[in-house]
Amino acid sequence: MRQTFTESTDPSFGPRHVPLIRAAMAQQGLDGLLVPHEDEHQNEYLPAANDRLAWATGFTGSAGAAVILKDKAAVFVDGRYTIQVREQVDPETFEYRDLVEGGVPAYLETAAPGSVIGYDPRLHSPDSLASLKAAAEKAGASLKPLDANPLDAAWGQARPAQPKAAVVPQPLEHAGEDSADKRARIGEAIKGLGADAAVITAPASIAWLFNVRGGDVIRTPLPLSQAVVRADGTARLFLDPDKVTRDLPAWLGNQVSLEPPEALDGALDDLKGARVLVDPGQSSAWYFDRLEAAGATVVRGMDPTALPRACKNDVEIAGTREAHRRDGAALTRFLHWLATEGQTSPPDEKEAVAKLEGFREATGMLQDLSFDTIGAANGHGALPHYHPNDRTNERAKPGSLLLVDSGGQYLDGTTDVTRTVAIGEPTEEMRRRNTLVLKGHLALARLRFPAGTTGSAIDAFARAALWAEGLDYDHGTGHGVGVYLGVHEGPHRISKAPNTVALRAGMIVSNEPGYYKAGEYGIRIENLEVVMPAEDIPGGERPMHRFEALTLAPIDKRLVVVDLLSDVERAQFNAYHARVLAEIGPLVDGEAGDWLKEACAPL
Repeated sequence: MRQTFTESTDPSFGPRHVPLIRAAMAQQGLDGLLVPHEDEHQNEYLPAANDRLAWATGFTGSAGAAVILKDKAAVFVDGRYTIQVREQVDPETFEYRDLVEGGVPAYLETAAPGSVIGYDPRLHSPDSLASLKAAAEKAGASLKPLDANPLDAAWGQARPAQPKAAVVPQPLEHAGEDSADKRARIGEAIKGLGADAAVITAPASIAWLFNVRGGDVIRTPLPLSQAVVRADGTARLFLDPDKVTRDLPAWLGNQVSLEPPEALDGALDDLKGARVLVDPGQSSAWYFDRLEAAGATVVRGMDPTALPRACKNDVEIAGTREAHRRDGAALTRFLHWLATEGQTSPPDEKEAVAKLEGFREATGMLQDLSFDTIGAANGHGALPHYHPNDRTNERAKPGSLLLVDSGGQYLDGTTDVTRTVAIGEPTEEMRRRNTLVLKGHLALARLRFPAGTTGSAIDAFARAALWAEGLDYDHGTGHGVGVYLGVHEGPHRISKAPNTVALRAGMIVSNEPGYYKAGEYGIRIENLEVVMPAEDIPGGERPMHRFEALTLAPIDKRLVVVDLLSDVERAQFNAYHARVLAEIGPLVDGEAGDWLKEACAPL
C-alpha cells in the first residue's frame, strides 16, 4: 500500500487553469466559485483526483481554500503555509489571504451585489455553509448549489482517475474486535440517539467499523467509500467493485451488503420516513439535502463510531506499543547518525528526511509514512509545519537546531514523534528555551487528572513554564492518533480551544509543546501518550487518569539546562530515558547501541 506523490510547486497553475475555470463558470451562469481543500470525504490528505485546490492554484498544503470570481481571485491559508503559498501560487492571479482571520466569509463580503457564486455541496459541511451564505447575503450576492462542479469540467480528461486500491481485511490480531460486534455496539448507539440508521462518510470510520484498510489516500490506509448502518447492526457498504478483493465479501459477512457507489443515491432514497443520524462535522451538505429531499428526518449528531474508535482496545494498545518500539529503534539510529556524522558534516533538510525514512524502511514493516516528514533546519524550524522542497532546502548550520517531526504507518500502529537536535554548539538561549518546552512536556506527561477531564482543561500545564517567561506557541498541544489509521483524529484534543470531549482510557494523544523564534530556530518535543486509569491515590475520592508514553526515543541532553529542572522533573526525565534504554537498547546494536547508552545516561 506504499504510496508516493510529486509535490507541485508550479506557480503557473493559476494563470493556466483559472481561465479554464472561469469559462466553465460562465457556461453555468456563475460569477464566482468556492474551491475548498476538502473533498467528498472531508479527507485531510487527498488523492490526486480530488485535490481540486492544488489543480486550481498550485498550492499543495493540507488546509486552505480559494474563491475565484470573474475579475479577481484569492487563496486562503493559515500560518503554517505563509511561505509555501508564495512559492506555489502566482501573485498576479491570486491574492494571498489568511484562512483564520476573516477567511473566506470576509472575502465574500466584497463580492459585487447580484453575484451568483457556485459551490459544490459535496465538498462543504452544512455548518461551514451557514457562515458563507450569511457573508454572501451581506454583500447582496448569493450562493448556488451545483449539480456539476465547473472546476471538474475545466479539469476534464487531464484529471487523474479515482484511486482503486484494493480493500483488504484488518485481521483480528490487530483490530482486537470483530466487525459484527462493533456494528452491534454502534447499532445500539444509533438507537439510543433516537435514530433508525446512520450515514457514515468518514473513510477512517468505515475502515474501523468494518475492520478493513485501503490505499486510496496518501499517508493514511483508507478506502474511499460510504455506508448506511441500521440500528440492528446490518449495513450497506458502497465500494467500487474494482477495490473488492476475493476474500472481502466473506470477511464482511452476511449482514453487510456490498454495493457499487452508484447505488448510494437510491439507498438514501430508501430511508424515506426514517430518522437518520448524520455528523455535520464529517459529512457534506449534499447528504443532508438528499436525505431531506427523500423524506427522511435528519438527526444531527457526532459520528457514532468516533468515540469507540478513539478508545483503543487492549489489542490495539499492545500493537501500538510494539509499533513504537520498532519505530523508536529506527529513530534512534537516525539520532545516532545526527549525533556523529551529522555533526561533522551537517545534512541539508532533504538529506535528513531521506536518511530517517531509510531507517524506517529498513524495519521491513513500514507501510507508509504517517505524514510528510518535517525536517526544518535553522530559521525554518520556526515554521511549525514546514516541509522541505527543492526551492527551500537548507543545510543545517553549526550552532543551529534541526527539528524533525515524523511518523510511520505500520499494520499494528501509527507513530508521530518530534525531536529537536543541536547541530554544533547551541546558544544558551536555545538551551534555556528548550528546557522550558521540556518542562511543559514533562508536566503534562506526569499529570493525574479526574475522569471526565477534557484536553482544554489541562492544556495550560504544557504552557506554564513558557508563560512564566512571557513565551507561548500558537498550535495545539495534542491531537488524537489512530491505529494504522489517521495520524490526526478526533474527537479529543489538547488545546486552548474549548473541547467538550473528555479524555478517556484507551485514547492516544500527542504531547507536543514547542517554541518558535521567527527567522532563527524552532523547538518541539513530541511523544504520543495513551490515557490509562491511574493507580489509587491514598485519600483520593475520585477515579483518576494518567498518561503512559508510547514514544520511546532519546531527547537531546545537550539542550537541557539541568539547573532549571526540579528534582521531580530530573527524576522523571531520567526515568523516561531508563525506559528508552531498557526497551530500545536490545533492538539497537553496534555503535548506535553504545551511543544510546550515553544518550540515556542520567542527568
